[in-house]
Amino acid sequence: MSLRKRIEQSQTLAAVIAAVAGWYLGWCKKRTDWTSEGLEELHDALSEGPVLLVMWHSRCLMAAEHWPIPDGPLSSLYNSSPVGRLAGALHRRVGLQPMQMSTKRSNRSASLKVLRRVKEGVSIGMTGDGPTGPALQVQPAVLEWARVTGLPIFAYAFSTARQKRMSSWDKMLVPKSGGRGAFVFRRFEGAVPRKMSPEETQYWQDRLKTFFDETTHDADRLAGTSAGP
Repeated sequence: MSLRKRIEQSQTLAAVIAAVAGWYLGWCKKRTDWTSEGLEELHDALSEGPVLLVMWHSRCLMAAEHWPIPDGPLSSLYNSSPVGRLAGALHRRVGLQPMQMSTKRSNRSASLKVLRRVKEGVSIGMTGDGPTGPALQVQPAVLEWARVTGLPIFAYAFSTARQKRMSSWDKMLVPKSGGRGAFVFRRFEGAVPRKMSPEETQYWQDRLKTFFDETTHDADRLAGTSAGP
């Protein structure tokens, strides 16, 4: 059995690998000289209630390390892919409340659970381009969750001067310890309508893509690199 299949079928194995990855990311966090933007704005928003946190898949690795847990809980959404299972285990390790979403069956029960968590004051975290892409293209799920929950949208991105890119569909950025780093939380100035025509849906997807790209470029700028999303 391949490692991919073993991770998909074993939460224990995912937890073990996540522990190693978590140690590495924690080391990078400690050994990097971080600059941040937007934490105060996020703090103010969380004092009023939960938010919808969205990021490009390529910049998701450090999100759990940078989320201000004392300001409010976060429930990240993930699927059963190897990367998804590892992300879920990693987020549990640092005190977040991940939720697995299925790509093969109805997510009605999981969706109701997410909505209950929102009512309890739990923020929701997700990747803008989903678990499998296309990369840097806003998926319909982002608009759906924004529409259904009515939560304010915050973008997140991180960047480091010392880094490696994986040969994955999203060219995921993996930080290396040391050097400069930056992370950004930024509020989206707009409210996704409850009802949208296909043309309006495309309009909001384009607006959000520009917003996520700009947030990512700002993180690169602060870190002193031009890595690109």
